[in-house]
Amino acid sequence: MKIDLMIGADHAGFALKKTILEMLSAKGVRWKDMGTFSDESVDYPDFAFKVARAVSTGQVKTGILICGTGIGMSITANRLPGVRAALCNDLYTVRMARAHNNANILALGSRVIGSGLAQEIVKTFLETPFEKGRHLRRIKKMDQGLRTPV
Repeated sequence: MKIDLMIGADHAGFALKKTILEMLSAKGVRWKDMGTFSDESVDYPDFAFKVARAVSTGQVKTGILICGTGIGMSITANRLPGVRAALCNDLYTVRMARAHNNANILALGSRVIGSGLAQEIVKTFLETPFEKGRHLRRIKKMDQGLRTPV
């Protein structure tokens, strides 16, 4: 079975992850859960790297990461080549992250947004296409910057 996306969370994001996985299953999205599998304290970079590596290597096209604020997950994920993790707390930023920045990982903060809004953000992330055009030129510059010394 081909996986559509990978999802990971730390202990703070565990409950929200379960809610999002139920929604994704109901929509027929094929996902792989990279953990954590309880609300016991863990280190968020362990899960951010699992999902980000899968996106960076092309194993999957998209991912979702959830921690308390989403900040740590997004910073960690963005350390890998080709990853464009966007922390989104509202529908406008998630639309722009996909349409203009071709974000391939969505980071969410479970202590920042409620589960209803989180589900709408995930839905918008999955349904918003990349506009390409002038935005593609900018994405290419981001990728080139990874290979060019400052």
